[in-house]
Amino acid sequence: MLSTVVIDRVVAAALTEDAPWGDLTSEYLIPENAVAHAELVARESGVFSGGDVFAAAFRLTDPRVEVHLIAQDGELFSPGTVLAAVAGPARSVLTAERIGLNFAQRMSGIATLTSLYVAEVAHTGARIADTRKTTPGLRAFERHAVRCGGGHNHRWSLSDAVMVKDNHLAVLAQKGVSVTAALQAAIARLPHTTHVEVEVDRLDQIEAVLAAGIGTIMLDNFSLEDLRAGVAQVGGRAIVEASGGVSLQTARDIAETGVDVISVGALTHSAPAVDLGLDLRLEA
Repeated sequence: MLSTVVIDRVVAAALTEDAPWGDLTSEYLIPENAVAHAELVARESGVFSGGDVFAAAFRLTDPRVEVHLIAQDGELFSPGTVLAAVAGPARSVLTAERIGLNFAQRMSGIATLTSLYVAEVAHTGARIADTRKTTPGLRAFERHAVRCGGGHNHRWSLSDAVMVKDNHLAVLAQKGVSVTAALQAAIARLPHTTHVEVEVDRLDQIEAVLAAGIGTIMLDNFSLEDLRAGVAQVGGRAIVEASGGVSLQTARDIAETGVDVISVGALTHSAPAVDLGLDLRLEA
């Protein structure tokens, strides 16, 4: 779950960005004593995510604004579904509206897209996972949304696990260092709890990597035929992850090769926002 500390830090920054010296329109146009009642309504189908983030936009703007979440994160919705109810001083509701909507639309879009990928591979044992291709500063929100859609998170940051990619291998090759030896040396120095993953882009790289005793091998941009061959070659000696060239159209075929994980950057870098609206009425 997202912590209140993380939510408040990110949402407060967004509110400051949007109204650094207040909301001039609301302050000069809307009577100070006006009260607003509003509903967060879905304009299309999707999977909800970001309820607590949506609520925080109003709470941090004005503690007098009350938000009642009707839908829970991870819940499916259809057009016309009321997801939340908002009530409080009209000026504050109008000030917080766009930031609350921006986060809820973005996060629900990620959750919705993730759920489509998960459905494509549901008949297999493959997991759908995100990547570090997240919006700077919004990783916690976007990865929460992936979980809401039924997906899984990859390593959280560069500090959480060892992941040796093609550029790392290129440096080792340039220095004439054995990949197996370099990996073994690194593993010997690492805490025993640290996971090690290595990316390869050819079948002939697999054995040298597995010889080091790594935990996960990523088969990057492999054809379906090579993915099947790679899974057979690994033979259960490591978790097999497929990456590159993954789309809703290819996810099912990739999963059926027998890989354990399919990582999809598009979950966070290409998810369209879900159309949500805040339907509002004012009271004198």
